[in-house]
Amino acid sequence: MRIRLDLAYDGAGFHGWAAQPGLRTVQGALEAALATVLRHDDVAVTCAGRTDTGVHARGQVAHLDLPDGLLEAAAGRAADAPVDALRRRLNGLLDPDVRVHRVGVAPDGFDARFAALWRRYVYRVVDDPAAVDPLTRGHVLAWPRPLDVGAMDAAARGLLGEHDFAAFCKRREGATTIRTLLDLRWERRDGLAVGTVRADAFCHSMVRALTGCLLAVGEGRRDTGWPATVLGAGVRDPAVTVAPAHGLTLEEVGYPADEDLAARQRETRTVRTL
Repeated sequence: MRIRLDLAYDGAGFHGWAAQPGLRTVQGALEAALATVLRHDDVAVTCAGRTDTGVHARGQVAHLDLPDGLLEAAAGRAADAPVDALRRRLNGLLDPDVRVHRVGVAPDGFDARFAALWRRYVYRVVDDPAAVDPLTRGHVLAWPRPLDVGAMDAAARGLLGEHDFAAFCKRREGATTIRTLLDLRWERRDGLAVGTVRADAFCHSMVRALTGCLLAVGEGRRDTGWPATVLGAGVRDPAVTVAPAHGLTLEEVGYPADEDLAARQRETRTVRTL
């Protein structure tokens, strides 16, 4: 049986998603809670997007596989459905900075990572000293200079589409850096400069590198054509600063209709070339 989990977390207290020996991570905390609730040691969770240290999530999706009958046995005599009992008990064990919102039996072909069509992140910046709110400092970046959001949005349009984003990624052995950027826009919203980015997938540090590049445009240090020039070079540019993690939140992951999940998995697992 494959189980889907929808969860949210404040990334400030975690060393990212992926389990690491001796460090507190979202995956580590979730797997430990699952092992306790299910009374089963062999618990492995796969997520849609492995967030970096300090990055938050409102719409993270994960899955795990369980032997038949284990979920019902763990629920025991609980009055609610086994999946609801699992959600309730997990939240009773997990610290308050991570919450499981939904638990359900996944349809055939579902894979939290490989069946996803896209991931949507939002980066939030306050660039008016009078508007800096200490109560939101954990998820909004305070920028010391005013930003031209219109220039940032114009520069972002030059990055849309399928490209090799090696200029904005940390390369990993055997992994491709080809991605399709479906949406990248900046706007003013409730006094903040808000960047929304959506792609079929992201490589390591890609969103924060894109944001850092566009912040340089917003404060006038670079022209609107510079991000596209960096992209075209195909190598990391030391002039591109990776934006701080705490301003970034994984908001949503999109999946196809149930009947298309398996086909989407096959497509995603194929290593892309341009």
